[in-house]
Amino acid sequence: MTRSHRLFDLMQALRRHRRTVSGKALAHELGVSLRTIRRDVATLQGMGADIEGEPGVGYVLRPGFLLPPLSFTEEELHALAIGAQWVRRQADDPLTLAVTNALAKINAVLPPDMQSALDDDTIYVGHPLKSAMALDLSEIRRALREQRKLRITLSIEHSLLDDQVVWPIKLGFIESKRFIAAWCELDSRFRVIAMDDIASAQVLAERYPRHRRQLVKEWRALEVRPCNSEGETC
Repeated sequence: MTRSHRLFDLMQALRRHRRTVSGKALAHELGVSLRTIRRDVATLQGMGADIEGEPGVGYVLRPGFLLPPLSFTEEELHALAIGAQWVRRQADDPLTLAVTNALAKINAVLPPDMQSALDDDTIYVGHPLKSAMALDLSEIRRALREQRKLRITLSIEHSLLDDQVVWPIKLGFIESKRFIAAWCELDSRFRVIAMDDIASAQVLAERYPRHRRQLVKEWRALEVRPCNSEGETC
């Protein structure tokens, strides 16, 4: 591996770790010595990368430093194209527009011989089964970003249940189904709710009091699984 490629890989590794990561962990991830990591970090700092930390403590890359986007590999471009195809066919219109714009920006700075990789058609991503949903996915994503409560009404076997207030923490796409992972105020527990079972939903102005990321950690620790279409507890 050339030194330029090694520096680029180190930058990518630092971008993946949004919090402080030890030099030992970086060395293991990249398959180099700890001494090489320390030397390369110093080189990147000299090039203007805002890397905070020191040997024995760890490193974190602050936003703002960019390497030329021409360093994309063909495999990376194929991955982006496939991911964009999935978003276009599974997500809401604003997210579809966003991924289309993102690919256009990437394509604009690629050399001509690499642009064809963004038009990869070797993999087909199918459309989800169409069904009437009471939820606007863009609104659900807004509730997640802003940590706002949702008031939902469940419909199980064509019977409406009482309104419930939940704290949405995760939006899931599993095969052809869509789910919301949430903390339910009614029974004080985590639930994974099939969106097909939601008759109506309203994003409330009130924010839930706990941090979403911490709730996600607690939910994952419980290994909560998606509920079935009958709404049974999982």
